[in-house]
Amino acid sequence: MSKLDPVTLVVIQNGLQQVCNEMDLAFCRAAFSPVISEALDRSDGIYHRDTGELIAQGDLGLPVFVGTMQFSTQAVIERARNPKPGDIYIVNDPYMGGTHLMDVKFVKPFFYQGKLFSWLANTGHWPDTGGMVPGGFSANATEVEQEGLRLPPVKLYKQGVLDEEILSIILSNIRIADQRIGDIKAQAAALSIGEKRLTALLDRYGADVVEAAIAELKARAAQQMRARIRAIPDGVYRGSAVVDSDGVVDEPLHIAMCVTKSGDELHFDMSGSSPPCQGPMNSVLATTKSSIYLAVKHIFPDVPINAGTFEPLKITDPEGTFLYAKYPRPVSGCAAEVSQRIAEAVFNALVQAMPDRLFAAPAGTSGNLALGGFDPERNRAYVMYVISGGGYGGWFAGDGLTNGCSTIGISKTTPIEVMEQYYPVLFEEYSLHEGSGGAGKYRGGFGVNYTIRLRRGEARASMVMDHGRTGPRGVLGGEDGGLNTVAIERAGSGQYVPPHLSKDQDIAIKAGDRVRVSTPGGGGYGNPAERDAALIERDILRGYYTREQANRRFPKAAAAE
Repeated sequence: MSKLDPVTLVVIQNGLQQVCNEMDLAFCRAAFSPVISEALDRSDGIYHRDTGELIAQGDLGLPVFVGTMQFSTQAVIERARNPKPGDIYIVNDPYMGGTHLMDVKFVKPFFYQGKLFSWLANTGHWPDTGGMVPGGFSANATEVEQEGLRLPPVKLYKQGVLDEEILSIILSNIRIADQRIGDIKAQAAALSIGEKRLTALLDRYGADVVEAAIAELKARAAQQMRARIRAIPDGVYRGSAVVDSDGVVDEPLHIAMCVTKSGDELHFDMSGSSPPCQGPMNSVLATTKSSIYLAVKHIFPDVPINAGTFEPLKITDPEGTFLYAKYPRPVSGCAAEVSQRIAEAVFNALVQAMPDRLFAAPAGTSGNLALGGFDPERNRAYVMYVISGGGYGGWFAGDGLTNGCSTIGISKTTPIEVMEQYYPVLFEEYSLHEGSGGAGKYRGGFGVNYTIRLRRGEARASMVMDHGRTGPRGVLGGEDGGLNTVAIERAGSGQYVPPHLSKDQDIAIKAGDRVRVSTPGGGGYGNPAERDAALIERDILRGYYTREQANRRFPKAAAAE
């Protein structure tokens, strides 16, 4: 351990965190797209100048970006030639430490007193990057080129000056280009804020002291994670999860998770999982690893986040499976959906070892719905992107949360008033998906129902969701959570249900048509026969379950009748 006094160490730790938090806030406040400004689908961080390893990430950043931004920063470092102050690299290539094409990374070298000190990076979810369908969530893509514009690390800003030629190429290949320029400048401005705040921190303590603190914080995070792992009984634990389909072949994809705990390390092997798939539910390696990182961080939330946190986690590259996508496999569903199945498989395995710390599966879908069309009243095109919440799983001390954010993010649903203001839609319903919580000693939380009616013009709907075939798993005798359902109700001409249940693309809708979605509830924890009768009666009185549902799913309710 270093000779830094504890007070200085914790002040620098919080100072680095605050730099990232201010970048997050600046990005949100300046962004044009509601998915960034309102739904918070973005992240900012500080990375090591040589290794690209994570130093700090904002409290408001998406958990799944913890690993992927580290890997994408490393890809930039490998390719950067003589970086200068003010340079900013843009990259969204999934195979270079990315996720899906809509998650666009900016990476900027940070210089202090003329020397490269670190890298600043952020990710923002752009509502569209071109491709076959508005919004980028192509459920039927069979190669990555169909999903949108793919950018290797290129220098978008050169010494502070935006390269208009590269910008014109980007804007010529995406929809609603006038809004993207606003997001681009917001993303760059957030990194500028990071430069100012990090410079102030270094001015106060000196580069050598901050460097020593960064090394110390990494060592301590690794030490803390190893201490948590040592408390887990040694052994081999197996878990699994299922993806509904790949969007092209209507068959489930299986994740086989083998977790070996030995001493103060956890080893993860997914080699028994399904082979690469035709559709867009392949996961690139960076996303696969990041999904395991965030799953373990869910289990041990008190361990600080930096590169040291993940040192004790040893992951075998899942070669030959859909969890190690290589070019040109399509990947639009990897970050938002497959990542959550990977996390669920980790939870499912380790609940056997730590039933008093783990929980039943959460809803596990971001509910990605994109609606793209032309608004005749405003005489302009639009792309609306909806993220929706679902139920969390029950746990050893209580019921799961209702309408929580996805496992891999802190993103929230954009307020419906904002979406109705921006787009020609009306939300006719937004309610609890009653009955969707899996029964158990502690039941799962509930998903939501929402109905969107197109008010004018024509549009195309696409969605990449999951848990339409099987609900989030209950554990230790608990029941699975309720399913995700999607239906298009066409005015006067019946209802359309996607053949793959949770995935489809390019569905034509007209004014008066409705899109109805119900999101999954969380799995139940423990035997439903052990649930307190008073809690069952309370849930019935609140309308969470009908009397018939409760009688069928909870033995004590039936006995009371």
